[in-house]
Amino acid sequence: MGGSDSNDLLTESISLKDSSGSDNCPLGQFPCGNLSICLPQPEHCNGQQDCPNGADEENCVLYIYPEVCHCEGRKVNCNGKNLLHVPAVSSNVTALHLESNRIEMISKRAFSGLFSLRKLSMEEVEIPDISIRMFRPLNNLTHIYFRRFEFCGYSPNVRSCKPNTDGISSFENLLANIILRVFVWVVAFIICFGNIFVICLRSCIASENQHHTMAIKSLCCADCLMGVYLLFIGAFDIKYCGEYNRHAQIWMESLSCQLIGSLAMLSTEVSVMMLTYMTLEKYLCIVFPFQHYRAGRKQTLCSLTFIWLLGFVIAVIPFWDKQTFGNFYGRNGVCFPLHSDQTEKPGARCYSTAIFLGLNLLAFVIIVFSYSSMFYSVQKTAKTARQTVFDREVSIAKRFFFIVFTDAMCWIPIFLLKILSLLRVQIAGTIILWVVIFILPINSALNPILYTITTSAFQQRLKQCLKYRFQQKN
Repeated sequence: MGGSDSNDLLTESISLKDSSGSDNCPLGQFPCGNLSICLPQPEHCNGQQDCPNGADEENCVLYIYPEVCHCEGRKVNCNGKNLLHVPAVSSNVTALHLESNRIEMISKRAFSGLFSLRKLSMEEVEIPDISIRMFRPLNNLTHIYFRRFEFCGYSPNVRSCKPNTDGISSFENLLANIILRVFVWVVAFIICFGNIFVICLRSCIASENQHHTMAIKSLCCADCLMGVYLLFIGAFDIKYCGEYNRHAQIWMESLSCQLIGSLAMLSTEVSVMMLTYMTLEKYLCIVFPFQHYRAGRKQTLCSLTFIWLLGFVIAVIPFWDKQTFGNFYGRNGVCFPLHSDQTEKPGARCYSTAIFLGLNLLAFVIIVFSYSSMFYSVQKTAKTARQTVFDREVSIAKRFFFIVFTDAMCWIPIFLLKILSLLRVQIAGTIILWVVIFILPINSALNPILYTITTSAFQQRLKQCLKYRFQQKN
């Protein structure tokens, strides 16, 4: 209490006592010992000295607490007592320790009435169906201890929550690592600039293989979406800087987080399928050079459209049934469903496994098989073949090999991470954060360099174009 309201209340209490000539305070208030001051009942034995003489904190005892627990003053210690539910305790308890208990269910009103509670410890306790309503009545709570960091978001008004990070986010910031907080902007800028640059150049410079150019520009669009995803993550990290825990649960359950996560999923899946499509196209041209398997404009457009539609469907399916998928994208601060844990819905776990270890792993196997066959075919015919159009296809295949190699280096850690999480192996959140911010998008940043800027054919066409325009000006 403070300010004019407090003074008015104290003055009113004193005047009531003086006018009545009684030592009793009005209903709902208590006296400060031998002083003519009355204070509201919730301030009695609340762990803070509210009376000038400290009488409100004298002779404070707890009358209600479990016999198996240890009580010291107004602190109750129930650690390791095999409790199955939150015990009933006096309303003036200031500290409650419930660590290492087998609590199976916590009602939303389990802590109601504990207005004086300042410290709550629930380490090593799994809390099913946790919600903000459980801790909303605890207005004076300053310190809380959970088993997992993500629970901290359900108690947004506390001064301190432990553990204070899951490796991805911290109590203060959406991105816990200061290096990645900077790096997310660097990678996002490189990805967006590089891919937009390639799209513009490919659009301005005529190419002999228009269908190949069309596929590359489509791949650039998919990679560019990864840059947009990182820009959003960086922007929300700045928005919640210093007070992330106050907004953590609202953020992860928000539509913004869901849309950003689906954008990242769309980018990764379209990119993987696009590389698989272009690899198969080159495979048919090199392994079967005389079979005329080249795709026409209409066939290329249909294939690219199908890939984008399939990627979109994969990204939005988790929105259709919350009962099956739960909060699919909002399980961490970066809104990407890479890691599985015990609290994940079975439907969500099966779906993410089917995507990362089903579709993506199948695409990776197809790419490896195709390039193995292509280079075997090249080696077999190298001694007899002349410098023909076949050499051009081989050159393109080599270029794509380096592209796929970088993608493989990015996806192999993701495959391993997903397998380990399914095997219930404890994975540090820091590793997940580095994978999502650094490893996953790094190929999107390198692809424009590998498949366009460093190719000799593109460099020659660019020089010819610049030379032609220079001659026109002169």
